[in-house]
Amino acid sequence: MVKGEKSHEELLPHLFRQEYAKMTAVLCRHFGLKHIEIAEDIASDTFLKASEYWAIHGMPENPTAWLYVVAKNKIKDYFKHINVFETQIKRAVSQNEIQAEQDFEFCDQHIADSQLAMIFAVCNPANSTENQICVALQILCGFSIEEIANAFLSKRETIKKRLQRARTNLRNDSFQLKTLKETEIRSRLDTVLKTLYLLFNEGYFSKTNHQLIRKELCSEAVRLALVLTENPLTDTPQTNALLALMCFQSSRLEARTNNKGETILFEEQDKTLWDQSLIEKGNYYFVNACNGNEISKYHLEAGIAWWHTTSKDENKWEHILQLYNQLILIEYSPVTALNRTFAFAKVHGHGKAIVETEKLDLTENNCYHELLGYLYADTDPDRAISHYKTAMELTKSKTEKQTLTKEIERLEERKAADNKH
Repeated sequence: MVKGEKSHEELLPHLFRQEYAKMTAVLCRHFGLKHIEIAEDIASDTFLKASEYWAIHGMPENPTAWLYVVAKNKIKDYFKHINVFETQIKRAVSQNEIQAEQDFEFCDQHIADSQLAMIFAVCNPANSTENQICVALQILCGFSIEEIANAFLSKRETIKKRLQRARTNLRNDSFQLKTLKETEIRSRLDTVLKTLYLLFNEGYFSKTNHQLIRKELCSEAVRLALVLTENPLTDTPQTNALLALMCFQSSRLEARTNNKGETILFEEQDKTLWDQSLIEKGNYYFVNACNGNEISKYHLEAGIAWWHTTSKDENKWEHILQLYNQLILIEYSPVTALNRTFAFAKVHGHGKAIVETEKLDLTENNCYHELLGYLYADTDPDRAISHYKTAMELTKSKTEKQTLTKEIERLEERKAADNKH
């Protein structure tokens, strides 16, 4: 056994995030989606054994390989218990629905193929978008019910019910993980991309009470998008545009918060912290995305992100505003409208932007009041403070509240200094 830099208590959660979904996907492909619980039980037992064994004997030299050896042995043990198979499963399924144990293998290609199939199985249009995200967080990312409840700002019981309904639909669906049919892939790809987009956004700007950024969620979305680009059926311009967007946005993660977890505005970010290798990868996938005449929302958002991360052009905000003008025609959302108005302020000034923002009348949206607070800050600090306080009342994010409190204190200090003069 070799001691690594991290203890097994630190390493296991990371491995769980990284390998549980891969393991479950391969197991589901083996047992069939109808028996997803069997796959999850074997994967969970594997990690339980790791936590117990490593605590006593220390970590193995190759922890990931160790996990897959244990998982494979558990499969063999499962098939040895033939009585369990005969009494509990065989009546419900045909003999050929569960493959023979000797056909089972963990290899890179098998894992990649299984993950691709699993993504399309989870993104089932029989479920609502929210339920798809819930079950994707749990099955593809290994999130607990509590973590999913935090992400959706919902009660645990609500999430449990959503997951039960979504899982029932998955079990009842005829989608096979063994063979990916082109027609089914093409009909579900839009839903898959939207799911990954939402997964990334939850990581990039988390709705949890404790963290503004969930880096592990961003990396998981990127990983799954990469799987899509590696299959010719899903390596489309839209897929590449989405992956480019994720790379551009991920490049700035380290610069978006300070060591207290508070938000750092774009203009104040330390650009030396931006990850240039991710920007280069974003450029690569963005070029791939431009093969053809298709322009999707992902193309436009990737273009906006590109201008943010790579260009020193004095007119970049005019380009960004033009892209937002196109984006809002393709798919309107309050977030897009507010982001467009921020770009509008950069081009036409805060005064005109205030008029544009107030036209939106998103009074129940905390970001609406945050933007107005920012726009009023230089000319009317009292009104800015009022909007910031309203934003604090509307957000449930502890991190956002801290950032807004700091901004209010800054404006109060400025007011006090001005009054002295």
